Amino acid sequence: FFNTQCLVALDVLHEKSTITASHYTQVVLPKVAGKAHEQRPTVGTQRTLLLHDNASAHKAKVTTTFLSEQGIKVLDHPPYSPDLAPCDFWLFPILKEKLAGRKFDRIQDLAKAVKSELSGLPQIDYQRALENWRKRLEICIRANGEYFGVMYKFQVATTNGTCFKGVVTR
Repeated sequence: FFNTQCLVALDVLHEKSTITASHYTQVVLPKVAGKAHEQRPTVGTQRTLLLHDNASAHKAKVTTTFLSEQGIKVLDHPPYSPDLAPCDFWLFPILKEKLAGRKFDRIQDLAKAVKSELSGLPQIDYQRALENWRKRLEICIRANGEYFGVMYKFQVATTNGTCFKGVVTR
């Protein structure tokens, strides 16, 4: 989990295990809520917005109850939309690049490397990721929720020095 400032929470499961609603509400979400209280002591989790996908652990009654009790609002995430998930379009590619070629004998070593890399990212990178997410949402709205594919950034300079910047989707 991350916000506009930093890595908020990282949870590592044992090998060959999957996340359950119980683990999510008893281990993962309390880390997120604790960080919210730490970063914003006067409001805590109030006015916190959470984006997570539609995994069963995220949609379970125990999860929705926990989030409601904490005052955390969940943003709807359209199914099959990795182009709208900051982890998919920003976070995972960064980790893939930074950890490429490294081998880890234990899951704990991988987790330590991931935490180190994410903690080392400057705040502006987190801010830009969420700004990019906002732009992607706007494009999705303009496309009436239809798939809009890959975003390409472009910058064109003309001979008179005028510069055009934008985003094209396919």
